[in-house]
Amino acid sequence: MNATRQDAWTDDEDIILAETVLRYIREGKTQLEAFKDVAKQLSRTSAACGFRWNASIRKKYQDAIQQAKEERKFGGGLSQRSHITGESDGNPSPSSEKDTIETAISLLEKMRSTYSIEEHQKEQERLVAQLKEENELLKERLSYYEKAWEEMGNLWKWVSEKNISHSK
Repeated sequence: MNATRQDAWTDDEDIILAETVLRYIREGKTQLEAFKDVAKQLSRTSAACGFRWNASIRKKYQDAIQQAKEERKFGGGLSQRSHITGESDGNPSPSSEKDTIETAISLLEKMRSTYSIEEHQKEQERLVAQLKEENELLKERLSYYEKAWEEMGNLWKWVSEKNISHSK
């Protein structure tokens, strides 16, 4: 009698575990973090994920592990999924869908950052316009005060001349 255990690992779960651990290695994160991530995805414990990885999966992915470490060292991008999994049927697995979602999230974050930059630029342009307007107003006031000062100087000179002529 060859009954399969209820909690046996499926090929898809093995692939999710392997791809997640390899991604974490490339990103410079720990395998323990990867096990926690996979545990949430597969409703298993992180210890079970770690045991599965060390007991059977790691041996199958030695080359991919080395490549992931090299990519981490040299800042390389993600390697092709088919290289890691050996898949070539073109059907996306849950992990590739997750990668797509992560890519979309990354793109949205970049767009938000770009939007923030554009908003900041508009605010700066508004501020520059306000400062130019204030500068013009201050120039007008300065011109007004310079004319008033010049007129006071002329009046002072006139009064001084009158005082001199009256004192004679």
